[in-house]
Amino acid sequence: MKKRVLITAGAAGIGRAMAEAFLADGADIWVTDVDEAALKTVPSSIRATRADASNEEDMARLFGEIETAWGGVDVLCANAGVSGPTALLEDMPLKGWRECIAVNLDGAFLAVRYATPMMKAQKKGVMIFTSSTAGLYGFPNRSPYAAAKWGVIGLMKTAAMELGPYGIRANAICPGSVEGPRIERVLEREAALKGTTRDAIYEGYASGTSMRTFVEARDVAAMAQFLASDGARYVSGQVIAVDGHTENPDPKV
Repeated sequence: MKKRVLITAGAAGIGRAMAEAFLADGADIWVTDVDEAALKTVPSSIRATRADASNEEDMARLFGEIETAWGGVDVLCANAGVSGPTALLEDMPLKGWRECIAVNLDGAFLAVRYATPMMKAQKKGVMIFTSSTAGLYGFPNRSPYAAAKWGVIGLMKTAAMELGPYGIRANAICPGSVEGPRIERVLEREAALKGTTRDAIYEGYASGTSMRTFVEARDVAAMAQFLASDGARYVSGQVIAVDGHTENPDPKV
């Protein structure tokens, strides 16, 4: 039987790389996203639904559709996230804080909340959370993002404990800086905040890792594939970084 894989925010970036990797393994894939332009680029071999991960009505409707179409879900990739504002703590807008927490943490919670009854009923399942190295070390000028990603790890740990007796595993992947449009926006904002260049910020981030590099979305997707596989059948409650080994989470630029 094919694996049934749901990926939130799966139309672009890390989520899209996950979708393509699982599809190549022969799985049935369902992605959600709020980016309608990105959703239009999803191939017909993948089911795609517009849904806001932080909106309970959207998520309830999504899982109702999944129940009807699939009758359950084997792998949940709770991947939806936004970078949030870039500002010092004293300058951080509450609205931006709340929006960042809502997508990154509330979105993961809602996905777990609605996937859990399906997985419990089938007595098996895998939950893969996209956290961040910001959820391991903190992240100056990105406090809501760091707080949300730490929260995702706490949610994952609790899910692993509650759901393990039902044959359900939960793990978190912590990507470092991932090449692509999203990190470019972060680099530009931080460069503006610090009065320097995008390239200087990029080099600062890269130099904070042992391997002196950013990673690619396909590297994160490969880890998700492993965590969903039988090779990881006793891997649960773990936090796994895919980051080139962060040595210094706050390089001075």
